[in-house]
Amino acid sequence: MSTQSLTRGSTQARSRNRRSRNSEVTRLMPTWLIAVLTTVLCILVLVPIAYIFLASLNSDIGVARGEFWPSEFSLESYTKIWSSVGLGKGIVNSLIVSGAVAIVSALIAIGTAYVLVRFTFWGRLTMLRGLLGLQSIPGTLMLLPVFVLFASIGSWIGITIIGTLWGLFIAYLTFALPFSTWVMVTYLRGLPRELEEAARIDGASNVGILFRIIVPLSWPGIVVSAIFAFLLGWNDVLFASIFTKPDTATAAIVLQTFAASQEGGAIPVYSQMMAAALVCAAPVVILYFVFQRYLVGGLTAGGVK
Repeated sequence: MSTQSLTRGSTQARSRNRRSRNSEVTRLMPTWLIAVLTTVLCILVLVPIAYIFLASLNSDIGVARGEFWPSEFSLESYTKIWSSVGLGKGIVNSLIVSGAVAIVSALIAIGTAYVLVRFTFWGRLTMLRGLLGLQSIPGTLMLLPVFVLFASIGSWIGITIIGTLWGLFIAYLTFALPFSTWVMVTYLRGLPRELEEAARIDGASNVGILFRIIVPLSWPGIVVSAIFAFLLGWNDVLFASIFTKPDTATAAIVLQTFAASQEGGAIPVYSQMMAAALVCAAPVVILYFVFQRYLVGGLTAGGVK
Protein backbone atom coordinates (compact mmCIF):
# COMPACT_ATOMS: atom_id res chain seq x y z
CA MET A 1 0.00 0.00 0.00
CA SER A 2 2.82 2.36 0.80
CA THR A 3 4.46 1.69 -2.56
CA GLN A 4 1.19 2.35 -4.37
CA SER A 5 0.70 5.55 -2.38
CA LEU A 6 4.19 6.73 -3.29
CA THR A 7 3.61 5.85 -6.94
CA ARG A 8 0.26 7.64 -6.94
CA GLY A 9 1.79 10.67 -5.24
CA SER A 10 4.69 10.85 -7.70
CA THR A 11 2.28 10.56 -10.62
CA GLN A 12 0.13 13.39 -9.29
CA ALA A 13 3.23 15.50 -8.67
CA ARG A 14 4.44 14.93 -12.24
CA SER A 15 1.03 15.85 -13.63
CA ARG A 16 0.97 19.05 -11.55
CA ASN A 17 4.47 19.96 -12.71
CA ARG A 18 3.50 19.25 -16.30
CA ARG A 19 0.42 21.49 -16.03
CA SER A 20 2.45 24.26 -14.42
CA ARG A 21 5.09 24.04 -17.16
CA ASN A 22 2.40 24.12 -19.85
CA SER A 23 0.74 27.13 -18.25
CA GLU A 24 4.09 28.93 -18.08
CA VAL A 25 4.83 28.13 -21.70
CA THR A 26 1.40 29.20 -22.98
CA ARG A 27 1.29 32.34 -20.85
CA LEU A 28 2.50 35.25 -22.97
CA MET A 29 2.75 37.78 -20.14
CA PRO A 30 3.16 37.59 -16.36
CA THR A 31 0.08 37.96 -14.19
CA TRP A 32 0.96 41.42 -12.86
CA LEU A 33 1.43 42.78 -16.38
CA ILE A 34 -1.91 41.32 -17.49
CA ALA A 35 -3.58 42.97 -14.49
CA VAL A 36 -1.97 46.34 -15.28
CA LEU A 37 -2.93 46.24 -18.95
CA THR A 38 -6.48 45.15 -18.12
CA THR A 39 -6.82 48.03 -15.65
CA VAL A 40 -5.48 50.55 -18.16
CA LEU A 41 -7.83 49.31 -20.88
CA CYS A 42 -10.82 49.47 -18.53
CA ILE A 43 -9.90 53.04 -17.58
CA LEU A 44 -9.58 54.06 -21.23
CA VAL A 45 -13.03 52.63 -21.96
CA LEU A 46 -14.93 53.56 -18.81
CA VAL A 47 -13.69 57.12 -18.26
CA PRO A 48 -15.15 58.51 -21.54
CA ILE A 49 -18.41 56.63 -20.89
CA ALA A 50 -18.56 58.04 -17.35
CA TYR A 51 -17.93 61.56 -18.67
CA ILE A 52 -20.72 61.24 -21.26
CA PHE A 53 -23.12 59.95 -18.62
CA LEU A 54 -22.28 62.70 -16.13
CA ALA A 55 -22.45 65.36 -18.86
CA SER A 56 -25.93 64.15 -19.80
CA LEU A 57 -27.00 64.77 -16.19
CA ASN A 58 -25.38 68.21 -16.13
CA SER A 59 -26.63 71.50 -17.51
CA ASP A 60 -25.47 72.84 -20.88
CA ILE A 61 -23.64 75.70 -19.16
CA GLY A 62 -21.93 73.31 -16.77
CA VAL A 63 -20.68 71.11 -19.60
CA ALA A 64 -19.50 74.20 -21.52
CA ARG A 65 -17.50 75.24 -18.44
CA GLY A 66 -15.71 71.88 -18.48
CA GLU A 67 -17.24 70.43 -15.32
CA PHE A 68 -16.59 66.71 -15.01
CA TRP A 69 -18.76 66.27 -11.92
CA PRO A 70 -22.08 68.11 -12.26
CA SER A 71 -22.81 70.79 -9.71
CA GLU A 72 -26.49 69.86 -9.99
CA PHE A 73 -27.88 66.58 -11.32
CA SER A 74 -30.88 66.81 -13.64
CA LEU A 75 -32.73 64.56 -16.10
CA GLU A 76 -33.98 67.53 -18.08
CA SER A 77 -31.82 66.72 -21.10
CA TYR A 78 -33.41 63.28 -21.43
CA THR A 79 -36.84 64.89 -21.70
CA LYS A 80 -35.80 67.67 -24.09
CA ILE A 81 -34.15 65.46 -26.72
CA TRP A 82 -37.47 64.05 -27.88
CA SER A 83 -38.63 67.51 -28.96
CA SER A 84 -35.42 69.40 -29.75
CA VAL A 85 -33.58 66.57 -31.49
CA GLY A 86 -36.57 64.68 -32.85
CA LEU A 87 -34.89 61.47 -31.81
CA GLY A 88 -38.01 59.34 -31.56
CA LYS A 89 -38.67 59.18 -35.30
CA GLY A 90 -35.03 58.46 -36.04
CA ILE A 91 -34.87 55.59 -33.56
CA VAL A 92 -38.05 54.07 -34.97
CA ASN A 93 -36.65 54.27 -38.53
CA SER A 94 -33.36 52.72 -37.41
CA LEU A 95 -35.13 49.91 -35.57
CA ILE A 96 -37.30 49.14 -38.59
CA VAL A 97 -34.46 49.09 -41.12
CA SER A 98 -31.80 47.47 -38.91
CA GLY A 99 -34.20 44.91 -37.48
CA ALA A 100 -35.46 43.93 -40.92
CA VAL A 101 -31.89 43.62 -42.23
CA ALA A 102 -30.89 41.46 -39.24
CA ILE A 103 -33.84 39.06 -39.58
CA VAL A 104 -33.80 38.72 -43.36
CA SER A 105 -30.02 38.37 -43.65
CA ALA A 106 -29.96 35.70 -40.92
CA LEU A 107 -32.75 33.70 -42.59
CA ILE A 108 -31.17 33.86 -46.04
CA ALA A 109 -27.69 33.19 -44.66
CA ILE A 110 -28.66 29.97 -42.86
CA GLY A 111 -30.22 28.49 -46.00
CA THR A 112 -27.38 29.61 -48.26
CA ALA A 113 -24.71 28.35 -45.88
CA TYR A 114 -26.45 24.97 -45.56
CA VAL A 115 -26.37 24.52 -49.33
CA LEU A 116 -22.73 25.64 -49.60
CA VAL A 117 -21.53 23.38 -46.77
CA ARG A 118 -23.57 20.21 -47.25
CA PHE A 119 -23.86 19.97 -51.05
CA THR A 120 -21.26 19.76 -53.80
CA PHE A 121 -21.95 21.51 -57.11
CA TRP A 122 -20.17 23.44 -59.81
CA GLY A 123 -19.08 26.91 -58.68
CA ARG A 124 -19.31 26.14 -54.96
CA LEU A 125 -15.69 27.00 -54.18
CA THR A 126 -15.94 30.15 -56.29
CA MET A 127 -18.93 31.29 -54.24
CA LEU A 128 -17.12 30.61 -50.97
CA ARG A 129 -14.07 32.54 -52.14
CA GLY A 130 -16.31 35.32 -53.38
CA LEU A 131 -17.95 35.64 -49.96
CA LEU A 132 -14.53 36.06 -48.39
CA GLY A 133 -13.34 38.45 -51.09
CA LEU A 134 -16.38 40.71 -50.74
CA GLN A 135 -15.35 41.51 -47.18
CA SER A 136 -12.31 43.40 -48.48
CA ILE A 137 -14.35 45.85 -50.59
CA PRO A 138 -14.89 49.12 -48.68
CA GLY A 139 -18.45 50.41 -48.51
CA THR A 140 -17.42 53.92 -49.55
CA LEU A 141 -16.29 52.55 -52.91
CA MET A 142 -19.80 51.23 -53.58
CA LEU A 143 -21.71 54.35 -52.56
CA LEU A 144 -21.83 56.07 -55.95
CA PRO A 145 -22.47 52.90 -58.03
CA VAL A 146 -25.31 51.81 -55.72
CA PHE A 147 -26.86 55.29 -55.81
CA VAL A 148 -26.72 55.42 -59.61
CA LEU A 149 -28.12 51.89 -59.86
CA PHE A 150 -31.03 52.61 -57.54
CA ALA A 151 -31.81 55.90 -59.26
CA SER A 152 -31.73 54.27 -62.71
CA ILE A 153 -33.93 51.35 -61.64
CA GLY A 154 -36.36 53.71 -59.93
CA SER A 155 -36.74 55.90 -63.02
CA TRP A 156 -37.06 52.84 -65.27
CA ILE A 157 -39.84 51.13 -63.30
CA GLY A 158 -41.41 54.35 -62.09
CA ILE A 159 -40.96 53.67 -58.36
CA THR A 160 -39.10 55.90 -55.92
CA ILE A 161 -36.22 54.05 -54.23
CA ILE A 162 -33.96 56.85 -53.05
CA GLY A 163 -35.30 58.37 -49.86
CA THR A 164 -37.34 55.34 -48.74
CA LEU A 165 -36.74 52.95 -45.88
CA TRP A 166 -37.05 49.87 -48.07
CA GLY A 167 -34.41 51.27 -50.46
CA LEU A 168 -32.04 51.70 -47.50
CA PHE A 169 -32.97 48.19 -46.38
CA ILE A 170 -31.92 46.72 -49.75
CA ALA A 171 -28.64 48.64 -49.67
CA TYR A 172 -27.78 47.35 -46.18
CA LEU A 173 -28.87 43.82 -47.07
CA THR A 174 -26.40 43.61 -49.95
CA PHE A 175 -23.53 44.34 -47.56
CA ALA A 176 -24.80 42.27 -44.63
CA LEU A 177 -25.49 39.06 -46.56
CA PRO A 178 -21.87 38.13 -47.44
CA PHE A 179 -20.69 38.45 -43.86
CA SER A 180 -23.73 36.70 -42.40
CA THR A 181 -23.39 33.84 -44.87
CA TRP A 182 -19.69 33.42 -44.12
CA VAL A 183 -20.39 33.34 -40.37
CA MET A 184 -23.00 30.62 -40.90
CA VAL A 185 -20.70 28.65 -43.22
CA THR A 186 -18.02 28.64 -40.51
CA TYR A 187 -20.54 27.57 -37.89
CA LEU A 188 -22.21 24.81 -39.92
CA ARG A 189 -18.86 23.23 -40.68
CA GLY A 190 -18.58 22.35 -36.99
CA LEU A 191 -21.96 20.60 -36.77
CA PRO A 192 -21.89 16.78 -36.94
CA ARG A 193 -23.29 15.19 -40.07
CA GLU A 194 -24.53 12.14 -38.16
CA LEU A 195 -27.65 13.95 -36.96
CA GLU A 196 -28.61 14.84 -40.52
CA GLU A 197 -27.93 11.31 -41.74
CA ALA A 198 -30.12 9.87 -38.98
CA ALA A 199 -32.94 12.26 -39.88
CA ARG A 200 -32.54 11.41 -43.55
CA ILE A 201 -32.88 7.69 -42.73
CA ASP A 202 -36.13 8.50 -40.91
CA GLY A 203 -37.43 10.07 -44.11
CA ALA A 204 -36.81 13.78 -43.48
CA SER A 205 -36.35 15.98 -46.53
CA ASN A 206 -33.63 18.58 -46.96
CA VAL A 207 -36.02 21.36 -45.95
CA GLY A 208 -37.13 19.37 -42.90
CA ILE A 209 -33.52 18.79 -41.87
CA LEU A 210 -32.79 22.49 -42.26
CA PHE A 211 -35.66 23.69 -40.06
CA ARG A 212 -35.82 20.81 -37.56
CA ILE A 213 -32.13 20.10 -36.99
CA ILE A 214 -29.84 22.77 -38.46
CA VAL A 215 -31.73 25.87 -37.30
CA PRO A 216 -32.19 24.73 -33.65
CA LEU A 217 -28.49 23.81 -33.41
CA SER A 218 -27.31 27.01 -35.09
CA TRP A 219 -28.79 29.65 -32.80
CA PRO A 220 -25.38 31.04 -31.70
CA GLY A 221 -24.30 31.55 -35.31
CA ILE A 222 -27.69 32.97 -36.28
CA VAL A 223 -27.58 35.46 -33.41
CA VAL A 224 -24.04 36.56 -34.30
CA SER A 225 -24.90 37.14 -37.96
CA ALA A 226 -28.12 38.94 -37.04
CA ILE A 227 -26.45 41.24 -34.50
CA PHE A 228 -23.64 42.22 -36.86
CA ALA A 229 -26.20 42.92 -39.59
CA PHE A 230 -28.18 45.01 -37.10
CA LEU A 231 -25.06 47.00 -36.18
CA LEU A 232 -24.32 47.62 -39.84
CA GLY A 233 -27.60 49.45 -40.26
CA TRP A 234 -27.67 51.05 -36.83
CA ASN A 235 -24.20 52.65 -36.98
CA ASP A 236 -24.14 53.62 -40.66
CA VAL A 237 -24.03 57.32 -41.52
CA LEU A 238 -22.64 57.33 -45.06
CA PHE A 239 -25.39 55.44 -46.89
CA ALA A 240 -28.14 56.79 -44.66
CA SER A 241 -27.14 60.38 -45.42
CA ILE A 242 -27.54 59.73 -49.17
CA PHE A 243 -30.46 57.29 -49.27
CA THR A 244 -32.79 59.02 -46.79
CA LYS A 245 -34.74 62.24 -46.48
CA PRO A 246 -35.88 64.08 -43.32
CA ASP A 247 -38.93 61.84 -42.87
CA THR A 248 -36.91 58.61 -43.23
CA ALA A 249 -33.69 59.72 -41.48
CA THR A 250 -32.18 57.19 -39.10
CA ALA A 251 -30.98 57.89 -35.57
CA ALA A 252 -27.37 58.38 -36.70
CA ILE A 253 -28.43 61.02 -39.24
CA VAL A 254 -30.65 62.76 -36.68
CA LEU A 255 -27.70 62.99 -34.28
CA GLN A 256 -25.40 64.25 -37.03
CA THR A 257 -27.90 66.90 -38.12
CA PHE A 258 -28.51 67.99 -34.54
CA ALA A 259 -24.78 68.31 -33.81
CA ALA A 260 -24.20 70.28 -37.02
CA SER A 261 -27.05 72.68 -36.21
CA GLN A 262 -25.40 73.58 -32.89
CA GLU A 263 -22.11 74.73 -34.43
CA GLY A 264 -21.55 78.43 -33.99
CA GLY A 265 -24.21 78.79 -31.30
CA ALA A 266 -23.72 80.82 -28.15
CA ILE A 267 -24.01 77.81 -25.81
CA PRO A 268 -24.17 74.46 -27.62
CA VAL A 269 -26.55 72.02 -25.97
CA TYR A 270 -23.80 69.58 -25.06
CA SER A 271 -25.87 67.94 -22.34
CA GLN A 272 -28.66 67.07 -24.78
CA MET A 273 -26.17 65.72 -27.30
CA MET A 274 -24.64 63.46 -24.65
CA ALA A 275 -28.08 62.25 -23.58
CA ALA A 276 -29.08 61.56 -27.19
CA ALA A 277 -25.85 59.62 -27.77
CA LEU A 278 -26.51 57.42 -24.73
CA VAL A 279 -30.10 56.77 -25.79
CA CYS A 280 -28.93 55.72 -29.26
CA ALA A 281 -26.27 53.42 -27.77
CA ALA A 282 -28.72 51.75 -25.38
CA PRO A 283 -30.26 49.27 -27.91
CA VAL A 284 -26.83 47.95 -28.90
CA VAL A 285 -25.75 47.50 -25.27
CA ILE A 286 -29.01 45.72 -24.47
CA LEU A 287 -28.51 43.37 -27.43
CA TYR A 288 -25.03 42.44 -26.23
CA PHE A 289 -26.19 41.76 -22.68
CA VAL A 290 -29.20 39.70 -23.78
CA PHE A 291 -27.38 37.58 -26.37
CA GLN A 292 -23.94 37.49 -24.75
CA ARG A 293 -23.79 33.71 -24.35
CA TYR A 294 -24.84 33.19 -27.98
CA LEU A 295 -22.20 35.68 -29.15
CA VAL A 296 -19.38 33.82 -27.39
CA GLY A 297 -20.46 30.48 -28.85
CA GLY A 298 -21.05 31.84 -32.33
CA LEU A 299 -17.80 33.79 -32.62
CA THR A 300 -15.64 30.90 -31.37
CA ALA A 301 -17.38 28.27 -33.54
CA GLY A 302 -15.00 26.67 -35.97
CA GLY A 303 -11.94 27.92 -34.07
CA VAL A 304 -11.24 24.58 -32.38
CA LYS A 305 -11.55 21.29 -34.26
